[in-house]
Amino acid sequence: MSYPNSRITILALVVLLLPTVAAIAAAETTDGQPHLRRQGTASQLVVDGQPFLVLGGELHNSSSSSRAYMRPIWDRLVGQNLNTVIAGVSWELTEPVEGQFDFQNVDDLVADARAHHLHLVLLWFGSWKNSLSSYAPVWVKRDTRRFPRVQLANGNTPELLTPLSLATGDADARAFGAMMKHLHKIDAREHTVLMVQVENECGVLGDSRDRSPAAEAAFAGPVPAELLSHLVAHRGDLVPELRAQWESAGARTAGTWTEVFGAGVGTDELFMAWHYARYLDRVAAAGAAAHGIPLYANAWLNEPNAKPGDYPSGGPLAHLLNVWQAGAPHLALIAPDLYAADFADRCRLFSRSGNPLFMPETNRGEMVGRNLFVAVGAYDAIGFSPFGIDRVLPAPAIGSADGGDDQPVNYAVMAQIAPLVLAHQGMGTMTAFAVDKDHPKFASVLGGIELTVTLDELFGNRAEKGYGLIMAVGPDEFIGVGKGFRVAFKAPPGAARVGINFVDEGEFRNGQWIKGRRLNGDENDQGLGWRFNILGGPQIERCVLYRLE
Repeated sequence: MSYPNSRITILALVVLLLPTVAAIAAAETTDGQPHLRRQGTASQLVVDGQPFLVLGGELHNSSSSSRAYMRPIWDRLVGQNLNTVIAGVSWELTEPVEGQFDFQNVDDLVADARAHHLHLVLLWFGSWKNSLSSYAPVWVKRDTRRFPRVQLANGNTPELLTPLSLATGDADARAFGAMMKHLHKIDAREHTVLMVQVENECGVLGDSRDRSPAAEAAFAGPVPAELLSHLVAHRGDLVPELRAQWESAGARTAGTWTEVFGAGVGTDELFMAWHYARYLDRVAAAGAAAHGIPLYANAWLNEPNAKPGDYPSGGPLAHLLNVWQAGAPHLALIAPDLYAADFADRCRLFSRSGNPLFMPETNRGEMVGRNLFVAVGAYDAIGFSPFGIDRVLPAPAIGSADGGDDQPVNYAVMAQIAPLVLAHQGMGTMTAFAVDKDHPKFASVLGGIELTVTLDELFGNRAEKGYGLIMAVGPDEFIGVGKGFRVAFKAPPGAARVGINFVDEGEFRNGQWIKGRRLNGDENDQGLGWRFNILGGPQIERCVLYRLE
């Protein structure tokens, strides 16, 4: 077992080494612009040569369209301990008249983010937003011959542009490319904008696929050779859902969509996924040619028992990852808009096939802490972002274990430990968890020691929920963060028994561990358990074990 930091007392070496890491990253990209790189089994976002964890918040859809509206909000965002704001930029404002571009909205967002020492992730609301086409310019909306729409089985043609139109894709790509070219002009050196999302939650609503004449002809035609070649080349790594559908139809390497994948709404969805992926790749390629920062697509999730069309059919969903990876190579990742109750399982699904996990939208409120620690610590997420961050929520009541908005305090703690977390991502030396009455126990092996995590109990008060993150920072030495849980340690069979030597609470300042109280007695159950408080916010503790002779 190797440890990113063999002793917490020399954690300062991380800070000392940052200039060297920066030089290596700068050599990789020549200008230090944001990019993704691998560390062990993880992908990380690198900004100015250093790994960066996005502690973000997404604005409401219309907030970023007005500088005056945003003016009183920026300070509030800083007060919520964000380092990144996720904000929409629309095609309708960028190109109100065909061929005439207006980048004032982008300029305002970049200038104001810099003034408040914040980064940005921009959302390109182009051909689709929540699958519909309400953000397209009016000159696109009204010309349905040049820019055709999806046709549903009932004959309706909603305000939903079809991805099978080359003319629409070219127009969207020109606008996006122009915006990215302008972004390169104003931000190539400062790197205020870290990533850009291409479109928003695309897919067909109201039907499993487009039934327009062009779509019907394509569906009756052969499956593109590029997709089939990708399936053959990556057969062993395909997500199980796609592989099972392909193989159940005979794993054919040529034929129509129904011949290759069988008949049904699942094949309809694969067909739409391919065409949406190709469309977004055309748009992304135009942007990447102008400014080479990471681009990604986001997904409106499918709920259990829902059918394609109940949710946007063909969108960048977890069971369609391989289709999107084959069809959209200019996208760095596929991101879930994750509001589902099965949070950890969805993180796992979107971490398959080498897809880096990023969360541009998720719940606010009391779930932030649990979900943040699980995403970053268990699934190596490059960032986390609750939606509607400009809306004021009540703070948790003093002494309360839950309720209100716990995002600011959890972000403050995560910011302290971010350098250490980033050092451990992908290295097999970190775990994270959420426990509650339905999932009261979590077990893991870390640093060769068996860890059993349960809900904490103090003086008869049992925590209802707990969450945390634990890192093995050296032999028999751990850093833990979180609340509402306790840890029991056990040596593996054949090894000397272990006990708790000491537990210190503390904090990190500029990468240095600052020790606080030595916790003993009631605070560590007389040496029987490593405890994290039931009430109040998350805490940071260091635990060192000893071996019985």
